[in-house]
Amino acid sequence: MKKVLIALAIVIAPFVAEAQMKTPQSSPKAVVNQIVGLTDVEVVYSRPGARGRAVFGNLVPFGKLWRTGANENTVISFSDDVVIDGKTLKKGKYAIFTIPRIESWDVIFYSKTDNWGLPENWSEADVALKTTVKEEALNKAVETFTIGINNLDPNSGTIDIAWENSSVSVRFEVPTDKIASESIKRVLAGPTSNDYFNAAQYFFQTKGGDIAKAREYVDKALELSADKPFYFYRLKSLIQAKQGDKKGAIETAKVSLAASEAAKNQDYVKMNKDSITEWSK
Repeated sequence: MKKVLIALAIVIAPFVAEAQMKTPQSSPKAVVNQIVGLTDVEVVYSRPGARGRAVFGNLVPFGKLWRTGANENTVISFSDDVVIDGKTLKKGKYAIFTIPRIESWDVIFYSKTDNWGLPENWSEADVALKTTVKEEALNKAVETFTIGINNLDPNSGTIDIAWENSSVSVRFEVPTDKIASESIKRVLAGPTSNDYFNAAQYFFQTKGGDIAKAREYVDKALELSADKPFYFYRLKSLIQAKQGDKKGAIETAKVSLAASEAAKNQDYVKMNKDSITEWSK
C-alpha cells in the first residue's frame, strides 16, 4: 500500500506543481487612484512594454483605432460629472480608445467597458465623448506604456498617456466649486431630519443608550421633516414604549400604521399591528 501511495504521489506531483506555478504577465495590470479636487478618478489598465519594437506607426498603426493598452479595456471612472473640451462627460466608467497620429490623437470615451481589446461591433451610439489632443514628442523613451493623472489643481487635472517617444494629455475639469458650495450650505444649515432620526435610532438601539436623548432626537426629526415618514413614527412609538408610555406608544403606532398602509409597506403594517396588540394588553 505504501508503494502505491508513493507511486501515486510521483504521478500527481507534476500536476500540482503546474497548478501552483506563477509567471509574470507580459502586460501587467495597473490601477491609478487619484482625487482631483473632490472627485475620485480611477484608471485600470494593462501595461505592455516596447521590448525593442517600434511602437507607433508599426506595432500601433497611425490612423487606426487602438485599444490604448493591452488585454481588457483600459477603463477610467469618475465619481462626478467632468468637462472635457467644453463637453460634459457624465460620472461613471468608460473604456478609453484612441486613434494615434503623428501630430495629434483622437481620444474616445466609450460607454461599454467589457471588451477584450477592441469592440467586435463598434457603435457610435456608445461614444460618450471624443476629443482631439496634440501629440508631443518625448526626449527620453518610455519603455512601459503609462497612464497617469497629473497637473492637479482644485478644479482640474490631466489624463497623461505616454509610450515610446510619444505623449498626449487630456485636460478635464471637475465640479469642485459646486460640490464644496453645496457641502458648506448643507453643514451651515444644520442637521437634517434624517440626521436626527439616525441619532435617535443609535441611542435607542445602543445597550445602555440614553433613551431620553433618543426621544428628543426623534421628536426633532419629526419636527424638521416635511413628509414625516411612517418609519419616523415607528421609531418614536418604540422609544415611548421603552420609556413606559404605552398609551402614547399606541397612539403613535396608529399614526405609523396609517402611513405605512398608505405607502403599502406590509412589513411596517404588520410590525405596527403587532406592537399595538402587545402594548394594549
